[in-house]
Amino acid sequence: QVQLVESGGGLVKPGGSLRLSCAASGSIDRINTMRWFRQAPGKERELVAAITSGGSTNYADSVKGRFTISRDNAKNTVYLQMNSLKPEDTAVYYCNADVAWGRYEYRYWGQGTQVTVSS
Repeated sequence: QVQLVESGGGLVKPGGSLRLSCAASGSIDRINTMRWFRQAPGKERELVAAITSGGSTNYADSVKGRFTISRDNAKNTVYLQMNSLKPEDTAVYYCNADVAWGRYEYRYWGQGTQVTVSS
């Protein structure tokens, strides 16, 4: 069994910063791509950023230049540094990870962490 646990959410003023973390634990051979999604009230879940095991990244246009995804493979942890936050960044943020064993792979999700950007 694999668990993903997010942390680092909270309330921040516009223009502020937060750093989210997501740690994977359990029976893990290796982790391929890790991602951050977010879901605002009344909206669909959207991809925010992704990072491969080799460190290649991609971002949603709405966060480019403000958010940075990174990972520590030794700790099975992915991070999301969020700067210049805007009220429209308010959402529940979820991480997911493609966990592999040999040729098998399964995608796991975290429980989510709330980010609220408000003055």
